[in-house]
Amino acid sequence: MISMKFNRSHYIENINKGMIGQEVILGGWVEDLRKMGKMTFITLRDATGITQIILTDDVMKSIDDITRQSVVRVTGKIQDTKARDFECEIKASEINVLARAVHPLPIDPIGRLESHIDNRLNSRALDMRNQKTASIFKIRHHVLASLRQTFLEKKFIEITTPKIIGSASEGGANLFALDYFGKQAYLAQSPQLYKEQMTIGLERVFEIASFYRAEKSHTGRHLSEFTSVDMEAAFMDYSDVMDVLEDLVLNTFKHVSENCKDEQEIIGNQITIPDRPFEKITYSDALDELNKKDVKLEFGDDLLDSHLRIIGENHTGFYFLTDWPIKLKPFYIMENQDKPEISESFDLQFGYLELSSGGTRLHNPEKIKNRLAEQGLDPAKFSEHLQAFDWGMPPHAGWGLGLERLLTIIIGIDNVREVILYPRDPERLKP
Repeated sequence: MISMKFNRSHYIENINKGMIGQEVILGGWVEDLRKMGKMTFITLRDATGITQIILTDDVMKSIDDITRQSVVRVTGKIQDTKARDFECEIKASEINVLARAVHPLPIDPIGRLESHIDNRLNSRALDMRNQKTASIFKIRHHVLASLRQTFLEKKFIEITTPKIIGSASEGGANLFALDYFGKQAYLAQSPQLYKEQMTIGLERVFEIASFYRAEKSHTGRHLSEFTSVDMEAAFMDYSDVMDVLEDLVLNTFKHVSENCKDEQEIIGNQITIPDRPFEKITYSDALDELNKKDVKLEFGDDLLDSHLRIIGENHTGFYFLTDWPIKLKPFYIMENQDKPEISESFDLQFGYLELSSGGTRLHNPEKIKNRLAEQGLDPAKFSEHLQAFDWGMPPHAGWGLGLERLLTIIIGIDNVREVILYPRDPERLKP
């Protein structure tokens, strides 16, 4: 179908040798340009692929001062080619410059000259013409599609919760505060309380959205604005939702492996589907492993990054770190019925990297009030949340997963800024 607005008949990926002699109209960017005698060769790229355009001097005269990365529309016939990188080529009968690119450009979008990540982020839209960068975001697209498909197959309903909240209701620190028409408000750091409430009527819910954390962290795995994949399910416990999470991760790896072969080749990372089931080790097991490395921790001590790196040396792939001390977990996490000092909780790890945290939730409002008091939080500030527990709150469990961290593993890079369009961290607010 020909678009009447831009008059493009085909995408480049649709051009093939079986169409030799057919006239086509293409649109795209001039990636390379070289003159050889009376002929000019243009490498044209659109979002789907790349092809070669041949221009005679007569055709070239109309755009003699064309620059690389300019936008053009090309009319011509498909013909055979001697170029080894192309199946066929287009002999142009007409070429129009739709938008001229200035020079010099702030970064080299072809990637021949490597640019520092900060320079690339400053010119992010132009960076999308770099095929490695574009491939990362095509993979991100497929990851999101796979996540949603798995949730839908498991009868989850997608929800959208508020990102502007009236109180620091999760009891956590590191919240961004803002003025909301004269009232104190905050940017949400997770949908935790809202998604729990939704299990009353919808039972199984998920959300994929941006959340915010005011941490002054300068590492390759922290962001001030990040994408969280969250779920909550009625009539499940932490063992059940670990199974959901494992399925989700494995389905995502399988989907990307099968549907992003070109992108894997461009990035230079062949995806390996993890083995199942994921290993499970307890917090106490982790303490024993650290003890063998002469790292002495008491039960109830938190595991720092340095500790997790040691544990990650023994467990290099995906594994669940379970049964954390209850005092290390938020007020809404349920304790083990036989050992109340232990929680029904887990983290999903990849080596030292934490990807997800979750567990069985308390659904008894009196227990929640007691836990709030134990953690120095005022139950009165949670009254709107607690009232839902008087309306027939089912037993439930859930987790939150950092999308950008998962993507770094799938793609094989170590900096989350590479997998988010316009990252926000303590130093970066623009563009």
